[in-house]
Amino acid sequence: MAKDAITLFKEAAVQLQHEEAYLALSHALKMNDEDEALQQLIGDFNLARIDLNSELSKPAAEKDQDKVARLNDRVSELYNQIMANESMAVYNEAKGEVEQIISHINAIVNTAINGGDPMTVEQPSACTGSCASCAGCH
Repeated sequence: MAKDAITLFKEAAVQLQHEEAYLALSHALKMNDEDEALQQLIGDFNLARIDLNSELSKPAAEKDQDKVARLNDRVSELYNQIMANESMAVYNEAKGEVEQIISHINAIVNTAINGGDPMTVEQPSACTGSCASCAGCH
C-alpha cells in the first residue's frame, strides 16, 4: 500500500528534528531556559509591559502621560537588554536558520499545490517582509 501525503509529511517532520539547524535551535532554547539573568529580564519585561498596558487602558482623564512615558522607556530598555543577551542572540540566529528551512518547505508545498514541479523549488531569498516579493507565495 502506498504511503499517503500526511504520513510522508510526518516522516519528513521527524527528519527535520534530526537536522543540524533544529538541533541548534533546541540547544539554544535550553540555554535560554537555563540563563537566569535572561529569565529575570524576561520576567521584568513582562511585568513592565503589564504595567504599561494597564496605564494605557485607563480613560484619558485618568491616564498619567509621564508614567506612560517612563513605563514605555522601561519596556524598551528591558527589550534591548533581552535582545543583547548572548543566549538570546544565539537563539535568534538558530531560529532564523530554522525559519529559512520552513520557508523553503512552504515554497515547495505552495508550488506543488499550484501545479508546479516541487523538485525545481530552490531556497527562497531572505524575507523582505512583503509577501508580494516572496516567490513561495506566487
